[in-house]
Amino acid sequence: MSSKAKIVLRKKPNKEGLYPLAIRITKNRRSTFQYIGHYIELEEWDRRNFNVKKSHPNSEYLNSLMTTQLSEVNKALISLQYEHKDASANQIKKDIYHSDSNATFFELAEEHLKDLESSEKLNRLSCDKAWIGYILKFYKSKHLTFQEIDERFLKKFMIYLKASHKLSETSIMNIMILIRLLYNRAIKQKIVIRDLYPFGGDQIRIKFPQSNKIGLNVKEIQNIERLNNLTSVEVHTRNVWLFSFNFAGMRVSDVIKIRWSDINDNRLQYRMHKNSKLISMKIPVKALKILDFYKNDKIYNNDFLFPELKKADLNDAKDVFKKLKTANRKFNTNLKSIAKKANITKKLTMHIARHSFGNIAGDTVHPLMLQKLYRHSDLKTTLNYQANFIHKDADDALDSVTNF
Repeated sequence: MSSKAKIVLRKKPNKEGLYPLAIRITKNRRSTFQYIGHYIELEEWDRRNFNVKKSHPNSEYLNSLMTTQLSEVNKALISLQYEHKDASANQIKKDIYHSDSNATFFELAEEHLKDLESSEKLNRLSCDKAWIGYILKFYKSKHLTFQEIDERFLKKFMIYLKASHKLSETSIMNIMILIRLLYNRAIKQKIVIRDLYPFGGDQIRIKFPQSNKIGLNVKEIQNIERLNNLTSVEVHTRNVWLFSFNFAGMRVSDVIKIRWSDINDNRLQYRMHKNSKLISMKIPVKALKILDFYKNDKIYNNDFLFPELKKADLNDAKDVFKKLKTANRKFNTNLKSIAKKANITKKLTMHIARHSFGNIAGDTVHPLMLQKLYRHSDLKTTLNYQANFIHKDADDALDSVTNF
């Protein structure tokens, strides 16, 4: 039996109640559907003529698009028949459109997560997996096509994230970045056409809100240094926090990975986990005292300075990641009690060590030097970050007007 193709409106509405336009390919009374990528109201479909009614604002464009695609499918069917290829409807569809052209959003998302796992980017894997979970909760089906992800869909999704899950604007923007990443991959793989791209221009613009970065001042850090009523776990947490601060707010994952072999001639040389940069920094006097505190725990030259990873399976990236995450959580819990004992009302976490360094540096250190200390790749990143802590000029300007 010969195969045939026909333009149809599928009677399976999406979340917004709109119906998908499709080309139905039939062989031996079995059919499969190739979606056009556009959705209309049920009453906008002309059931007699199998096209979009003129009442639809884009009827001419949609009907032209469907006619063109139907013509291409019919040409392909004739070619297959000429070559005496006897195949099922699904096989014909794959032969015409290729296997990846109908991949869903969640299929590409799964590939993305597997790529992160294989490259051992476990922190990002953890975040992106959670973000994709929110998308699935919203859509309630894994059959989400990229054609459905339009400006309207994304706006409703952002409202859902804020109203139903109380996510911050920063978290919502991070999810938008992930969707944009996967959409760009879909365009590259010809799963969806660029004309449907819902980001940029007057559509969805990704813009992060300005964050409120507050660091400790000199007096508050001195209060922490002088505490003598700490438990042993609090003493250890203080050491790790001060070590991070003294190295310009070194990230906690890098602090915990420092080995004794990274220390030579009063310099610390290590490779950053985030971007693999090789860093060399002079060891400040206060950091030398912290090293002395742990020197008796040193078993061999390549041993870890701090104990958190000493029992980790270093050949298992997941085990290392799990222990890093557990350590950071414990540190932040201990820092709450340390802040209370030091009479500090500001939020105190491991990441605040970085903000504290920036707060004290203010505008006294040249931005190029701060870029080097922060290990930023771009000076603009340093300038934007340090702007959170430079207030003197604005304060003086305010005083010059109001102090009369």
